[in-house]
Amino acid sequence: MPASPLARNIASQISLLVTTGELSSGDHLRTQHLADKFGVSRSPVREAMQILAEEGLLEQKENRGFFVKDVPESRIIEPINDEPKPFEVENDYQRLAEDWLMDRIPAEVTEGMLRERYDLTKAQLSDMLMRAVREGWAERKQGYGWRFLPVAKTPEAFEQIYRFRMLIEPAAILEPSFKLDRKIIEEQRRLQQRMLETDIMRLPAERLVHNGSIFHEELIKMSNNPFFHLSLVRVNQMRRLLEYRSRVDRNRLFTQCEEHLAILDLLERGEILEASYAMRKHLSGALARKSPIARSWSQHAHEKIPAS
Repeated sequence: MPASPLARNIASQISLLVTTGELSSGDHLRTQHLADKFGVSRSPVREAMQILAEEGLLEQKENRGFFVKDVPESRIIEPINDEPKPFEVENDYQRLAEDWLMDRIPAEVTEGMLRERYDLTKAQLSDMLMRAVREGWAERKQGYGWRFLPVAKTPEAFEQIYRFRMLIEPAAILEPSFKLDRKIIEEQRRLQQRMLETDIMRLPAERLVHNGSIFHEELIKMSNNPFFHLSLVRVNQMRRLLEYRSRVDRNRLFTQCEEHLAILDLLERGEILEASYAMRKHLSGALARKSPIARSWSQHAHEKIPAS
């Protein structure tokens, strides 16, 4: 039986994790972890891992699961052609997100209407809607049907998210319970340096945005206040809705990574107040660069959204 489009898409995402170094040779792939990461059920993840095992990227060990094999040279990602181009729908989920952003579908819908519009099976639609729930822009109505939410759908909401982050992220660094985690610092330094050296110009925009979000989510963990971390993860999920129709400013990412590394340096030196101030300045700069989006939104221009 041919692999489902969803499984193929997940297989591509797992392959990208390997080629970018997020997964290394010998790593054990945990089905539930990947299902949570991609916002799907475990079934398409298992199918995706089977695809990659057949292609030689993963190894399936009896009674132990799937493990990453050595990455062949042929899987190294080629540089991205960064010429401006229109938004491209990569899968049905992004198509749904784009339709909601552009007001092509109503706020309240039925599963039957969505299945017919996107030509999906019940299981495929369920995966899509559950991912939308996890990313904060859909909810099941009481009784029957679904409702799409206006969170992060407008430039005003996007700005509110950044202003919220400007409050909680610097404050988290100043928490009495904040404690430096060397493992987090070393891993984020490695990722940021690799971004500067090679990844900015060769990775897909979605992965660059993900790396920016992970930097902030990992740092806020060190506050040891789970409410800070949960809140940031939640608003970052909502922010992704706008990112499905945006184009990342790759040139700006070099400065962003340098600012990330400067914050890490301050933390390692124990300059906590300075690190908190640097974080607020970093987020304030990202918000300022967002301003042109609001001016062009009504014309449906293809914005450049900061990846922090």
